[in-house]
Amino acid sequence: MPKSVSFSAYVREVLNTARYEPCKDGPGLVAVVDALPGCMTQGRTVENTRELLIDAIETWLLSALKDGVFLPIVKDCALTLEEVS
Repeated sequence: MPKSVSFSAYVREVLNTARYEPCKDGPGLVAVVDALPGCMTQGRTVENTRELLIDAIETWLLSALKDGVFLPIVKDCALTLEEVS
C-alpha cells in the first residue's frame, strides 16, 4: 500500500525520478519526468533546469487535479488531498 504524502513531498518524489539529458539543439539540458506524461523542461545549467522542472511538475499536477486526471503512485507515494470546508 502506498504511503500518503503532502503536495510538496509528492513533488520532491517526482523530481527525484527525473531524467536529465544534454540538449540536442545546443547547450543546456532537457529534463523529463516519465511518470507525468508530457512533463518536461529545458534549462541552461543543472540548477536552472531543476528549478524549471519543479515549476513544470507543480503546473502539471495542478492541471491534472483540476481536470480530474489520476495521479500516479511515484516511488510508493500517493498524493493526499483533504477537502477544506
